[in-house]
Amino acid sequence: MNAVGGREQVRNVRVGARLWALDGTRTVQTTVTGVVAVKAREVVEVTTEHSTFATAPDQLLRSPDGWVHARDAGGTVLAWTHARKLCRERLTIRPGYDLGYVIGATCSDGTVGTNYVSLVVNDEAFATKFAESLADAVGLTARLEPVTRPSGYLKREVPGFRVRVVSSYLADLMRQYMGGDAHHMRQQFPRVVLRVPFLATLARIVGARLTPRADGTAARLVVADSWPSRGTFRPERHRLELVESTWSEVRGVRARIAGDSNRAPGFW
Repeated sequence: MNAVGGREQVRNVRVGARLWALDGTRTVQTTVTGVVAVKAREVVEVTTEHSTFATAPDQLLRSPDGWVHARDAGGTVLAWTHARKLCRERLTIRPGYDLGYVIGATCSDGTVGTNYVSLVVNDEAFATKFAESLADAVGLTARLEPVTRPSGYLKREVPGFRVRVVSSYLADLMRQYMGGDAHHMRQQFPRVVLRVPFLATLARIVGARLTPRADGTAARLVVADSWPSRGTFRPERHRLELVESTWSEVRGVRARIAGDSNRAPGFW
């Protein structure tokens, strides 16, 4: 079992113990209120793409179509989450301009790693604004680090600033916002920003008319006061919190005699 303090054998779980559980798409802590031991002559061994575990044939498991008995789980998928990510810090996401700034800056100049988000830019004011928006939007404190990086144009190292925060939760959240892939060449438009005021400013620009000058000089962009009545900006509702559950394919269900020592270990 995945207990709050670490892995625990089922036989050692007692009333009052704290366990991890899936509540919809979120992982939550739950308290054990009762423990009942039942003798069984047979168990089933369920093998998924992520783990193998043994359980009673009547054990209910969650599938997209509802709860199914373990013995009938073949050919379906089951709700699953990464056990190693259960104890990480969950962030409180605050919708607003700062969240939009963090998402936009990350999409344009940031890097999303396995467990970190980083921004390296030449402009100190840009880096400072990103760090401040991180603190206001997700509660993570970051400092500016002076760095140098090669410039292909200048053929030399140029100074810059880096803002880096270590958080697998934030990294996963950014990938979720960008369609599952944060790579610049494959990321999708982060539609979550359509629910925050940050995009209202952008929408005023997108919804305006730009008329280039015929003589090739700089054009002027005019935003009319009537823009709000035109309905250019349409707010949308999108999830801010991280989806922590996924579906794991069942690759086999095998009956065996209870007490068989050849069972494969696994936790679910």
